[in-house]
Amino acid sequence: MQKLPTPFLGSIAEVCIVTPDHRKTMDGLLRLGIGPFQVFDFTSSTVPERSFRGRPGSYELKVCFAKQGSLTFEIMQPVAGESLMAEYLDQRGGKEGVQHIAFDCENIPMQERKRQMRERGYEPAMEGVWMGNKGTCHFCFFDTEDSTGTIFESIDFSHDWEDPDFKWYPQPPERDESNNDAGKDLRGK
Repeated sequence: MQKLPTPFLGSIAEVCIVTPDHRKTMDGLLRLGIGPFQVFDFTSSTVPERSFRGRPGSYELKVCFAKQGSLTFEIMQPVAGESLMAEYLDQRGGKEGVQHIAFDCENIPMQERKRQMRERGYEPAMEGVWMGNKGTCHFCFFDTEDSTGTIFESIDFSHDWEDPDFKWYPQPPERDESNNDAGKDLRGK
């Protein structure tokens, strides 16, 4: 009997839909009760360290998040530069869809996550360091699509993370007993 590798991915933290029109996708999810969304711009000033397929990256993205229980729904729209998201839309004739899922990897340092993924045959395809008002979030997408059918992402927020400036869509959440996650930061704090 074959011995299975030790699991290390942890819990699914995020499901991402890549789209050519982030507002249209947000509106569709809002009709299902998912939202409101925090809307961020990933640019050279907000994500100063970027790489794509092993070389410096110049991608820019519109990134939107909505908490739904312990899961985050993410919407990404490529704005400029080469990215996995732009490739995904090109391969699908511009049609949106679920492009990746992200795992929390249960407090394993990012370098160790990358080592373990490489050990399993998966190289980083795109990564960056996103600047918060305090702290950073290191994200890394791995080239898992050919063998799993989707991209796997790992996200690592620093302990002092505070969300950077963003806009709410369509409006800030209301605080009530039925939506205990509204208004929490991206780590759920």
